[in-house]
Amino acid sequence: MSGIHITDIEAAINFWRDKKPSPDGVTLAPEIRALAEVYALMVYYREDEAAEKGFPPKAYDAWLTWYQSTPDTPCIAICSTSQGDPECKGCGRTFDEVQYWTEMSPADKRSTWRRISIIGTSWRFNKYAERAA
Repeated sequence: MSGIHITDIEAAINFWRDKKPSPDGVTLAPEIRALAEVYALMVYYREDEAAEKGFPPKAYDAWLTWYQSTPDTPCIAICSTSQGDPECKGCGRTFDEVQYWTEMSPADKRSTWRRISIIGTSWRFNKYAERAA
């Protein structure tokens, strides 16, 4: 099972900062506070991932709201796994990731997104980047 990466927590915090800005520059929205507590512990313990299972419920709900604002699938409708490639040239996912995408947890999907983004060689990131927009 994948964990929730610290960069996704940062993105979720920034999402909520835009959605619910501080009225006085000090007060935090409850969603930001919940995510910030997890973030602070991760920084303190020098962890880059937090387990999805056991994630504090308020922080998980805030993270899920951010997650639901992101694209669900990296698919650009050019699938080479159907042609026998172990990794899709279009999106960069493995055959199993393509086949079981709908059964994957949100953290597993984000882990896949992170991997293919870091590698950045699939057509979604270069040749057909306009399809990904």
